[in-house]
Amino acid sequence: MRFWSKLCVILSALVSVACSVTPPKDVKVIDNFDSKRYLGTWYEIARLDHRFERGLEQVTANYSPRTDGGLKVINRGFDSKKQQWQESEGKAYFIGSPQTASLKVSFFGPFYGGYNVIELDPEYRYALVCGPNRDYLWILSRTPTLDAATRDRLVQIAKGYGFDTEALIWVNQQPTH
Repeated sequence: MRFWSKLCVILSALVSVACSVTPPKDVKVIDNFDSKRYLGTWYEIARLDHRFERGLEQVTANYSPRTDGGLKVINRGFDSKKQQWQESEGKAYFIGSPQTASLKVSFFGPFYGGYNVIELDPEYRYALVCGPNRDYLWILSRTPTLDAATRDRLVQIAKGYGFDTEALIWVNQQPTH
């Protein structure tokens, strides 16, 4: 019986990880979202550190429609230590209404993580995105740079939501090779 108990605990943990897609408590997601306007390339201006992007610069994310109604996601970044590009392809689906910018994204089989747009320029020029908890945060822009006033405003919004903005990594978008 002990084996089955352990197996159930492991499976429960995997399911909870796979299902942790909703935004952190008290973080508001953008309504009136237009996924067609969000398509295309976004440059990563800043992020909180996490293993799957560690050490990468010139990071971009490209979103395009999938035939099944979801979004195709291609993340790309340059590893300056290895002197090579890294690319990963994922898929994203709206958790509820497509007008609410809360999606589940997967790069690894059946496991999904949250992707929540919590601030968005009316012209879709920049965005503030978080994951399912306050360990994941990105500042994105349609251009490789973002003016200081906009950058500072996005940092203040993130700080107001309780994100550790002092730990943000400012991504080098200039070619170094």
